[in-house]
Amino acid sequence: MLIVPLQTTPSQSVQVTLANQNVALDVYQKSTGLFINVYLNGALLIGGVICQNLNRIVRSLYFGFVGDFAWVDVHGTTDANGVSLGSDPVYTGIGTQYFLAYLEESDLPVGEG
Repeated sequence: MLIVPLQTTPSQSVQVTLANQNVALDVYQKSTGLFINVYLNGALLIGGVICQNLNRIVRSLYFGFVGDFAWVDVHGTTDANGVSLGSDPVYTGIGTQYFLAYLEESDLPVGEG
């Protein structure tokens, strides 16, 4: 797992190389939540995905993307059953409470990365 470096700003675009893939990300805040677009080699892979705590973003081998992304609320806790009680990310907490994790293929269940 790697943390994608992001700024505390309501709209941003970043480019990173992950698993030898040229990836661009747009992260933007709307009144209804934080959203993300993922580009692979300059082409939109998946767009307008709402960012939720611990919910994977790409989620399908169909797209040909190696790995996945998930937001992590580092201030969140879990209940007695291990269920996350963290909150969904908002831009004001990026870099302090919320981090975008790139899940490497080895971090995912077999056949899901």
